[in-house]
Amino acid sequence: MGAITTAVIAIGAVVLGWITIEIACKPCLEKGREAIDRSLNPDHDPDDEISDILAPLNPNRDVTPDLDDPNPNQPSSEVIKAV
Repeated sequence: MGAITTAVIAIGAVVLGWITIEIACKPCLEKGREAIDRSLNPDHDPDDEISDILAPLNPNRDVTPDLDDPNPNQPSSEVIKAV
């Protein structure tokens, strides 16, 4: 009877551990599962995807940020021209 009890406790611990990992790593696991699903899909063409890797690091390179601006996300109403 002791072996059955030990086996039940061990199986319960494994199940609880698996649930804990699924909950803790949910975003990472979802991305990985989506990537696996895309790679196993024969109709998927990777050339059709738009990648953020090729996006410019500074898309507004003509605009310099004002470090004293309390709200840098909104455009400033002042226009400063350097002559």
